[in-house]
Amino acid sequence: MTDAYTRFVRSTPGKLLAKQVGLPRPAPLPRRGDRPEPVLGPVVVLGESEGADQIARELLGWGADVRRRFEELRGVGTVIAVLDEITAPADLGRILLPLAGAMRSLAPGARVVTISRPARGEDPGQDAARGGVEGFLRSLAHEMRAGGTANGILAADGVGLTAPGVLGSLRFLLSARSAFVTGQLLRVSSTAGSTTEDRENPLAGRTALVTGAARGIGAAIARTLAADGARLVVLDVPGAGTELSRLANELRAVPIQLDVTAPDAGQRLVAALRDRDQRLDIAVLNAGITRDKMFANMTAERWDPVLAVNIASQISLTDALIEAGGAGETGAVLGDQPRVISLASTSGIAGNRGQTNYAASKAGVIAFVDALAARLESLGGTANAVAPGFIETEMTARMPALTREVARRLNSLQQGGLPVDVAETIAFLASAEAGGLRGETVRVCGQNMVGK
Repeated sequence: MTDAYTRFVRSTPGKLLAKQVGLPRPAPLPRRGDRPEPVLGPVVVLGESEGADQIARELLGWGADVRRRFEELRGVGTVIAVLDEITAPADLGRILLPLAGAMRSLAPGARVVTISRPARGEDPGQDAARGGVEGFLRSLAHEMRAGGTANGILAADGVGLTAPGVLGSLRFLLSARSAFVTGQLLRVSSTAGSTTEDRENPLAGRTALVTGAARGIGAAIARTLAADGARLVVLDVPGAGTELSRLANELRAVPIQLDVTAPDAGQRLVAALRDRDQRLDIAVLNAGITRDKMFANMTAERWDPVLAVNIASQISLTDALIEAGGAGETGAVLGDQPRVISLASTSGIAGNRGQTNYAASKAGVIAFVDALAARLESLGGTANAVAPGFIETEMTARMPALTREVARRLNSLQQGGLPVDVAETIAFLASAEAGGLRGETVRVCGQNMVGK
């Protein structure tokens, strides 16, 4: 799905005009169905540590064409810079500068990934070097061309580079499933998680709840989780009953009609799950609304519903699910090692004019998952969030044409994302391999020009 401007600048006359005038020229973004290869080769692994050697060996095991230098390569599909043992800023150039001479040889849709450690606030020189990786990575993402992306993995000290969370994050970032994720750093804080053997059905045997599932991003999430092998429970308000039933029939899912803002919504959800003999391994809290207005004209009628749906409902539903008990307990509705993924927004990170209510609710989601992750740790579970940027949906299609067109171009990839881009990131966070990511918010925004 492309917008009219993108279709024009990809035509022969459009290409010529865009080049002459200097207009944005969005490149095609290969997604799962377009690029089935797990890794775009050849792959160059940069770095001098044992960790770099480990990553190279892992990639060889994945069937990748792995090199340690750029010499004699006319084209490069993937670059992985392993900087896990840097101790001073001078180390950055020694490892990273070989990539500078190879930037023009990167293939369309290329992937660059850094693997490093977070600053600890202990050694100034080492922390300066570690912090420098982030600045390098975010700037490089703005310079990638032809649909290429640049992302990073921050592995906490004590987390080996072959830990499930590190390798799972690497696999996701190298795949076509991360097409609209760029300029981001995934933080792996623990060695929890396990390797997924079934690459075709990584969520096989797991049951997932998706709220706000009847249409748009929610429906895309449900379809993607189902494609990855999950059983589905789909939930939406009674007013969306027709669309919900249609989706449930398509996916052979269990439908639940429920207003998530009702005072007893959590208890009713638990009762519905018990009645249907469903135990959740994954809960995707996607239900959300907007009621935009400049704050000078904001009223309780616009403020309260947004906070109620977008964040208060997430708190009440997760409270009810946790209080109903974990795996092994009588009447439990949560399975082993549950995954909770909440929908935040880049508006909750950078703010947005006319969206004080929406931004407050989404910033609340980001803080909520951080706290919820600590609460779920005793169950072996995780909580994370996904923050979409401009995504092509029915809601964005109703924006004023000029505003919509500008919003599409204000990211490094110069185009809007698709609902499936959000869904693919959620599917990764729901996987067994993502057990080491806790309390994180992953932006799916093509690297907006505002915010982090």
